[in-house]
Amino acid sequence: MWRRASAAALLALAVGFLYHSSPELPEQLLQYITLPASQSAPDHQSQQPSFEQVISTAWDTLIKLPAQQWSRVAVGVNACVDVVVSGVGLLQALAMDPGSGLDHEVLHSKEDLKEAFIHFMARGAAAERFFSDRETFQRIAQAAAEYPGAKLYVGGNAALIGQKLASYPDLMVLLCAPIGPKLHEMLDEQIVVPPESLQETDEYHLILEYKAGERWGSTQAPQASRFIFSHDVSNGEMSPLETFVASLEEFQPDLVVLSGLHMMEGQGRQLWEERLKEAVVAVSDIPREVPIHLELASMTDRDYMNSIMKEFMPIVSSIGLNEQELLFLAQAGKGPHADLTSWKGIPDVGQVSDILLWILDQHGHSDPSSEADLTRIHFHTLAYHILATVDGYWGNQAAAVMAGARVASTQACGLRSVDVYKVELKAPMEFHSSDSEPREKLSLNPEDPVTVWRRGNVTFHLTPVLVCKQPLRTVGLGDAISAEGLVYSELKPGQDL
Repeated sequence: MWRRASAAALLALAVGFLYHSSPELPEQLLQYITLPASQSAPDHQSQQPSFEQVISTAWDTLIKLPAQQWSRVAVGVNACVDVVVSGVGLLQALAMDPGSGLDHEVLHSKEDLKEAFIHFMARGAAAERFFSDRETFQRIAQAAAEYPGAKLYVGGNAALIGQKLASYPDLMVLLCAPIGPKLHEMLDEQIVVPPESLQETDEYHLILEYKAGERWGSTQAPQASRFIFSHDVSNGEMSPLETFVASLEEFQPDLVVLSGLHMMEGQGRQLWEERLKEAVVAVSDIPREVPIHLELASMTDRDYMNSIMKEFMPIVSSIGLNEQELLFLAQAGKGPHADLTSWKGIPDVGQVSDILLWILDQHGHSDPSSEADLTRIHFHTLAYHILATVDGYWGNQAAAVMAGARVASTQACGLRSVDVYKVELKAPMEFHSSDSEPREKLSLNPEDPVTVWRRGNVTFHLTPVLVCKQPLRTVGLGDAISAEGLVYSELKPGQDL
């Protein structure tokens, strides 16, 4: 042992001599020197705090619940049981070989499933599709449920948002959605389920997950994400919507959260055109003083998205969406940056800001003379979140956007609080308020991690996300983010949306 110690000491002396005699010595040489563990381990106490540590500490200090909190929240209308499996593992178990990717708006076969999965895995992007063949879907679902390591969870945006809201003991939550026996058993006891929502069988959604760097054939995932598919008619037709709206009179909520519009896309144009009009009529019956949040999800039909934008968005107060959904909105409505086919890496803050402003200008209440109710958009992407709000309607938005980012960090890592050694900062430190002139150059301050800017009468709040290095589960992150942001949001007194 003493010989090894002497050799290490001599090598260290030699490198020290070379370094002082030649300061240009490449640092790569140091990687060949192995010091004892006690010497090589970082001394966290003696180092300057990392950006991750500074941001996490600032979050804990700055995130405060609003003075006026929600007491009763009604959530609807999509729910299911999620079967979560390894995407590559399941497709291999189905005797599928790797190949090239190709997106399909609707899946009709196992081959369509494989191609769509590869298409999105190569991009590290989340997506959701309808599987049209009921019998084939049931066979795949059976294989997924029997696959080693498969896990069953509460699923569906409404149920996931309801579960997150129910984690606050002073908040009463009504959930109206297609709820079978297995799902009912899995729901938080604090959630109230109307008897009309109960059904004899559960709706199952299959979640094919993949890890960052995972390979299948020539495809490698740049980041962890998932591909979701189902054959779900109850949610696909939004059949509980009228029951949900009818239950609000007795429940008397002070906030309504809606999701599930994306499920109708796979049912065909004739159904969604008719059902969307019925949905607008039903939601219009909700008293205007009760704010309504709409949670969006992955869609592919531009006509359908355009109809939602024109017919449904103006009657809600708030929306939640990610970077894919935001860009698809711009493409469907021929808005700013509609010529982009996809984001290149982390979405540009200025471009995101342009699209958010356009939505509030065209389909929201940024113009005081507008009859639209939309005054708030919660945008989330992997590296950062933005809350864009029309001035005068919402309070506590700095805390709300930070709370959403914090839950993204903790839930992805499967922790109750942020572990700064398991996360990393990926947000840009400098960015612009717009992609075009005039624009403001902005920066991120880790000690006060909310950057604020205004464009007209719209205020933007941006905070970074501390991205989990090895996420345990990516499903439902967007729903948790939006739910947490709503918990910390406050409707300003005297404002009807």
